[in-house]
Amino acid sequence: MKAAVWYGRNDVRVVDIPEPPTPPKGWVKIEVEWCGICGSDLHEYVAGPIFIPVGTPHPLTGGTAPLTLGHEFSGTIVEVGEGVDDWKVGDRVAPDACQVCWECYSCKRYNYPCCEKLAFTGLHTDGAFARYVNVPAYTLYKLPDSLPFDQAAVVEPLAVAMHAVLRAPVTAGDSVVVFGAGTIGLSALQCAKAAGAARVIVVEMAKARKDYANRLGAYAVLDPTQCDVAAEVKRLTDGLGADVAIECVGSNKTVPVALASIRPRGIVVTAGVFESDTPIQFNNVTFPEKEIKGSLGYNGDFERVIAMLNDGRLNADVMITGRINLDDIIEKGFKELINNKDENIKIIVSPK
Repeated sequence: MKAAVWYGRNDVRVVDIPEPPTPPKGWVKIEVEWCGICGSDLHEYVAGPIFIPVGTPHPLTGGTAPLTLGHEFSGTIVEVGEGVDDWKVGDRVAPDACQVCWECYSCKRYNYPCCEKLAFTGLHTDGAFARYVNVPAYTLYKLPDSLPFDQAAVVEPLAVAMHAVLRAPVTAGDSVVVFGAGTIGLSALQCAKAAGAARVIVVEMAKARKDYANRLGAYAVLDPTQCDVAAEVKRLTDGLGADVAIECVGSNKTVPVALASIRPRGIVVTAGVFESDTPIQFNNVTFPEKEIKGSLGYNGDFERVIAMLNDGRLNADVMITGRINLDDIIEKGFKELINNKDENIKIIVSPK
């Protein structure tokens, strides 16, 4: 079967690899319908290895490069391993990407994103930019027949945003400011509104992404090149500041602005992945008793997102800006997102 395999920085190839074998005990084999290109896939392509193990196998999966990318996906179960009783061939599913030990302190408390041996499908073991992929049955979430597979491929990033909204938590009537209007930022906008936020302000520079934020119901969209973001957020919140800020960029410039944009005892949730250190004057945290919370991945949030996609409270379709075939993943996928980042949100790939 064809697969998009990471060999090294700027070296992802569509090559023929063997179909995964019969799934082991507790695992299933999935025929992939659609798989989204994630920011982490782009990071590995442009600047990797970041997460991908090279030389030393991952302690949980044993995976090492080269390996197949892809972790935002939907598909149909085609084979079940021994001991899998809750799933059957033909079930439509959207798996989460977390593979965990279930033995460490965090796993025993169902805080599995903090597993000591956390692995991600498509980064620490072969993923879903291929016709078939094997995954643990505990990662599976059932899709209703009414939810199309292409929209279901966006469940994973929506769950990342939902987790960030719940980490705050955002509650009814809150004012929220979201930094970034990429996939996670637009997802956070939607999830905050679904949680009952009265006002969701989005901070973004790219024109196309600002347009998407407006289409999805942002209360206001602020361009940091055209205004003092913290001052404008306070103006829009009656001089107080937002209750919650959700950072979805991973920039060393945004967290200080996010802190300045929230009220006393407000909360900043960091959902972005940072490539450099961030300068923070912690008196700006201590004196007004503000909080900074980290948010990694998701923690059982798929079920909630799937239900809200299915009843229309969340919209995946508007964020899908490209649908391509696996053979085109480099030119029309990775390079398109790198060279025209400001015009794209989510490009999904069919491996069939």
